[in-house]
Amino acid sequence: MSAQDTERRPGVPGPRTGTPRKTARTPRRSTALSTRARTRLAAGALLTPFFALFTVAMIVPVGYALWLSLFTEKQSGLGFDGPRTVFDGLGNYATALGDQAFRDGFWVLLGYCVFYIPLMGGGAIVLALLLDSALARARRFFQLALFLPHAIPGLIAALIWIYLYTPQLSPVVAAMEAGGIGFDFFSSEGTLPSIVNIALWQWLGYNVVIFYAALQAVDRSLLEAATVDGAGAWRIAFSIKLPLIRSSLVMVLLFTIIGSLQLFTEPLILSRGSGSAVTSTWTPNMYAYSAAFERNDYGLAAAASVLIALVAAALSFVVTRLTNRRKEARS
Repeated sequence: MSAQDTERRPGVPGPRTGTPRKTARTPRRSTALSTRARTRLAAGALLTPFFALFTVAMIVPVGYALWLSLFTEKQSGLGFDGPRTVFDGLGNYATALGDQAFRDGFWVLLGYCVFYIPLMGGGAIVLALLLDSALARARRFFQLALFLPHAIPGLIAALIWIYLYTPQLSPVVAAMEAGGIGFDFFSSEGTLPSIVNIALWQWLGYNVVIFYAALQAVDRSLLEAATVDGAGAWRIAFSIKLPLIRSSLVMVLLFTIIGSLQLFTEPLILSRGSGSAVTSTWTPNMYAYSAAFERNDYGLAAAASVLIALVAAALSFVVTRLTNRRKEARS
């Protein structure tokens, strides 16, 4: 072997120094860095549309509502120059909180949540468990049938429910009267059950699909082991299935609470009926809508909307903390 060959082979002592030659690792590091850079660029390219849409559809409107809530319109002088926009600080918030109609709307929401949340959560869980059970047949058909009301446009749903609730038109009301049951869906006593019924019809199937998808992800070997150990269907459902889909239960509960605070479509449908007890300020959202589009007080409407958002955020925080504490206590 010649001296030149010895010098060209890495790791072999050279003829003069007798030390091994160092191998060049710079290309490998540069390749790793370039791979990381490409990964970051790809992640940025994929996330940029989401953050752009989130900024345009969420952050900018919220910021504009906050800015708008700090101003109000007042007449200048004798009023010949028309209203002018002036800075009012927290005046709109004080006006909204001091209005009895706005405060009463939250009591209406409380009564609505007392009926709606247990019926929605319990009904969706029971139907999802039935679909997931071995006795269920035609699962695809029932999933579509339950989810279909959620896909119906709001205008068509409004026409359907006004027709079904209106006396002298509705076959449901006629059948109830024939059976000796007199119930006015538009009265002050019947308004809340009527609204809860519309909301259940629209959102029950949506939550059933969420719960059913979570149940399908449960490891079947656990269910088979429980069956071998002698556990019945009820024990498997409440001791194995429901604890394993706790995250889906919490998510649906949060969405249901937030959706309840945003109650608007269902009472608006009933307000179109003859003799309806639903007023233009029946819920906080309807109060904000009336302030903006009936009284043209956009500052008050923005302040009411911000207050509703703060209440929703506070309730979401409380539910999340309570759920995490229970999870930590069990673990």
